Amino acid sequence: MEKTTHRAPLRQTLTRLTDPESPVAAQYRSRFALWDARASVRVKPPRLLTPAEPGRLYFPPELMPVVAHPLVRSRPYEVTERVLTQRLHQYLYFTTELEQVAVMPVTMDISRGRSGLDLPAAMREDAFKITTDEAWHAQFSDDLSRQVQARTGFDACLPDRPAFIDRLDRIRAGMDHDLRGAADLAFSVVSETLISSILSDLPRDKRLPEAVRELVQDHAEDEGKHHAYFRSLLEFFWHALDAPARRRMGALVPELITAFLEPDYLAIALTLGDAGFSAEEAEEILTDSHPADATRAAIGRAAQATTRYFTEVGALDTPSTHEAFASAGLLTTN
Repeated sequence: MEKTTHRAPLRQTLTRLTDPESPVAAQYRSRFALWDARASVRVKPPRLLTPAEPGRLYFPPELMPVVAHPLVRSRPYEVTERVLTQRLHQYLYFTTELEQVAVMPVTMDISRGRSGLDLPAAMREDAFKITTDEAWHAQFSDDLSRQVQARTGFDACLPDRPAFIDRLDRIRAGMDHDLRGAADLAFSVVSETLISSILSDLPRDKRLPEAVRELVQDHAEDEGKHHAYFRSLLEFFWHALDAPARRRMGALVPELITAFLEPDYLAIALTLGDAGFSAEEAEEILTDSHPADATRAAIGRAAQATTRYFTEVGALDTPSTHEAFASAGLLTTN
């Protein structure tokens, strides 16, 4: 079967693990034994906005710094509500694109035995389940966005594609040709092990519509199992790289983390324009609301678990990798 050019070199990048009884293989413990009874795609109903739900707040203002800016606060509160509604659309769009573009291609390759890794049978079986989960997450995110547009009466204002896709493409284009095939695997590990404040905070926010809270909770419960899976996958992936490949890939991991976690400035600017702000005002709001030091610190906090996992597999034992993590602000815990 034909493969895309940028993923074909993966098998040449990896030192295949041929022993299914290896110590790494022995460490895998599936979290999917009760998947049929617990996965949201199997047991949770569609999350529907109901006419009886009060309020027009669709996203917590505490998680969107621009709404605290004086220029935004000086406008009628309806402007803040519109900006926050667009932020929900951005999150749902990001989720749909992430699942379909970055995660599902990897889990489909794993399930078909085409990842370039020799994995235990249980990991291949679980990859089918993750693929199903992620397809459902993409579908229910798109569906909720359509519901919100119908309820509010205005369209989602979104870029052609989320910023992380262009960032990942730029990173991949700058990689050595023989390493490009590993980029998708590495990015999926990064994206699935980062801790999202949205997944943890939104389900508890009673100001939001119940359908929004329940959908994010459904997603969070599934992602807890995915997080554990990709933590295990990192061990197989990292041990399958030879020493030169580890050194080169390790130095790129902080870039992958930043690609995922850095705010989507274009999406925010479009949201501000949709709310009636001029390009100059939007630039001022963005600059003031997302100072570089604060953004860097927020990325470091969200990436603590991912950084720990790469440390545990020995990635940071390589000086160049350690330096790359330190330079990106990923080794501070405050």
